[in-house]
Amino acid sequence: MQPLRALFLYRDLCCLLDHEDSSICSCHPRSFRSLVGLGLSRVRVTPAATVTHPRVPIFPAPVPADDLQGAGRPFLVTKATPAAGRPGQPPAASMSTQSAHHLESEASHLQPEIPEAPSHRRRHTLPASEFRCLTPEDAASVFEIEREAFISVLGICPLYLDEIKHFLSLCPELSLGWFQEGRLVAFIIGSLWDKERLTQESLTLHRPGGHTVHLHVLAVHHTFRGQGKGSMLMWRYLYHLGSQPAVRRAVLMCEDALVPFYQSLGFHLVGPCAITLGSLTFTELQCFMRGHISLRRNSGC
Repeated sequence: MQPLRALFLYRDLCCLLDHEDSSICSCHPRSFRSLVGLGLSRVRVTPAATVTHPRVPIFPAPVPADDLQGAGRPFLVTKATPAAGRPGQPPAASMSTQSAHHLESEASHLQPEIPEAPSHRRRHTLPASEFRCLTPEDAASVFEIEREAFISVLGICPLYLDEIKHFLSLCPELSLGWFQEGRLVAFIIGSLWDKERLTQESLTLHRPGGHTVHLHVLAVHHTFRGQGKGSMLMWRYLYHLGSQPAVRRAVLMCEDALVPFYQSLGFHLVGPCAITLGSLTFTELQCFMRGHISLRRNSGC
């Protein structure tokens, strides 16, 4: 038993020694005693079952799938298996193959998600069409449309920029703007009046206790004219006024050529207007809210 134990110890020490020391594995057995003394002084002897050579990996890394050439070829995995050899030699690695299509399917689940292309992301856009009351911040856009619509024809504006800001600050609920994708395309501005007929003062005053809305201006951007937007905006504006209990009627003044247009929207003639601007004269019209609501309901608009 003693020579057999010595032989096992001799083999284990040869596996644990460095390369230059493992060359003495081919020495004569008589030097075994000196070898044991050298090995015990340099290494720590561990049980033979757990000794492995540091230069031979037991489980090599699998071959990346991108390195495999040819479609449909199985994914090869190498595994080192101990082979019989003479004592003192490190265990040899032998190649074994196994199909690993299931590994490819598992790897596909581990791939990071591809970010969505910027063109496919949902954009936060403005509403395509929106009706809302105007604010003082809209005054510049309002005046730009009004100036182009009236100065080129009449040489004057019903409301100038300061007056627009004045009315939009005092009574924004009596205005209405039509916006398409955030751009103002048409608008109406009004204020309260407390007398039966319009006077020069009604052009600049807002009377909170009144029951009549004076429509100062209706204008449409020049690129959207001829599309019926003025008529549709007026219908919506009158319907908006009908929802306010304090408002009983709406009045306006216009040139004679525009009288048929406003009559088609439910307005009725009152007579010549007392307001004149230079050589320009106007006709006054009115529309009662109760009659307009029933007219709109019967018209199907």
